[in-house]
Amino acid sequence: MNFLVTGGAGYIGSHMVSFLQKKNFNPIVLDNFSTGKKFLLKKCEILNVDLTDKIKLSAVLENRKFDAVFHFAAKSIVSESYLNPKSYFNNNLEGTKNLVEEMKKNKNEILIFSSSAAVYGNPITKFIKEEHPKNPISPYGESKLLCEEFLASEQSRENFNYCNLRYFNAAGADNLSGIGEYRDKETHLIPKVLNSIRGNYGPIIVYGNDYDTFDGTCVRDFIHVSDLVEAHYQAFKKIRDEKKSFTYNLANQKGFSVLEIIKVCEKITKKKVNYSFSNRRKGDPSTLIADCQKAKEGILWNPSKSKIENIVSTAWKWHASLK
Repeated sequence: MNFLVTGGAGYIGSHMVSFLQKKNFNPIVLDNFSTGKKFLLKKCEILNVDLTDKIKLSAVLENRKFDAVFHFAAKSIVSESYLNPKSYFNNNLEGTKNLVEEMKKNKNEILIFSSSAAVYGNPITKFIKEEHPKNPISPYGESKLLCEEFLASEQSRENFNYCNLRYFNAAGADNLSGIGEYRDKETHLIPKVLNSIRGNYGPIIVYGNDYDTFDGTCVRDFIHVSDLVEAHYQAFKKIRDEKKSFTYNLANQKGFSVLEIIKVCEKITKKKVNYSFSNRRKGDPSTLIADCQKAKEGILWNPSKSKIENIVSTAWKWHASLK
């Protein structure tokens, strides 16, 4: 089978590519390499194009047929989205519109969309179900919600189906494939802590210790990247077989505070983490924990690799291997 993976040189996208290759499928990567890294890819066709470049996008996708499109390409830093919201709406929403337009031109009918827990905003329940009100508090979250709404409007018109996968905090690494989380400017908690332990960064800054949580720091739900990409493939199979559209949360249904994550990193690495507290960041809800029962039942998904110790252990093995 042939699959298009947009943002395939990124963290989650490269794991999706590796997953498909292990099944002897043919993933084709579409990436503008604004943040993606070619060294995370092995032996696959690469289309170097930006989704906002309609003319070039149309040229490279003309008459291309795919069993499905896995759409990861997006700007995804919440704090940055406040500084430059127009670029987030242009890249995330307009890029998605352009992609879907080309899919329809070439009769490609299945899209698996990388959405986000950011569509929910501040939760009103401890465990967030897919039906929870959508009230994003950042331009990033708003751009993802607008994408979901656009896909719903497109699905109602033609033979086109999609799955919105709203994930919480992806982490960990695929050590057997030799790939993991790598960014020029790291923003995610676990790799930031592990990079700090390796001496590549200064002390960790914990943004806020006065949240309404048991230790005052933000609580988040973490999911192993390998469990995440497995869910994408399961979602594809469900759409292929049932020809309907779906929305699922993907997470571990357990919350860990920033300080708890630091302690787990210290336990796994046997090294102390140097950290200090600072003011809260704009757009950070105090707690985000998912209810994923719908995905477990709907796509027979079992996040078997997402115990927090395994997430940190695989991430540490990856980071420790970097020069």
